[in-house]
Amino acid sequence: MKDFKVDIKKIYQNERIMLMMMILNLLASVALMVYSFIKINPASSVIKVGYGDIGGYRDGSWTDLIAFPLIAILFGILHNFIAVRIFHKRGAGMTKFFLITTSVLIVGAFIVLSRLVQEG
Repeated sequence: MKDFKVDIKKIYQNERIMLMMMILNLLASVALMVYSFIKINPASSVIKVGYGDIGGYRDGSWTDLIAFPLIAILFGILHNFIAVRIFHKRGAGMTKFFLITTSVLIVGAFIVLSRLVQEG
């Protein structure tokens, strides 16, 4: 835990861009969580929850879409902890790559959720 605090101080003092990327990932994941809670419609008994093997959509229960808020929590909290750990072990370059990859995954989750909601 001591290394974690030291690494956070190093990131704050020396790596402002990385700190901004971590904050943006946190805010984007909160936005994904809020968006997913707003768009999940428990009144519908059957909705589109995924893509099929041949390109069609799969039907399912609205509870299957609970994965999106869980993914948002994973991206927002756990990935920032992992980023600090990567910074400690591998340095700033690898951490920035990890944070950019997380940003792409958050955008992908937004796209998938919005397409599923539009089809349902």
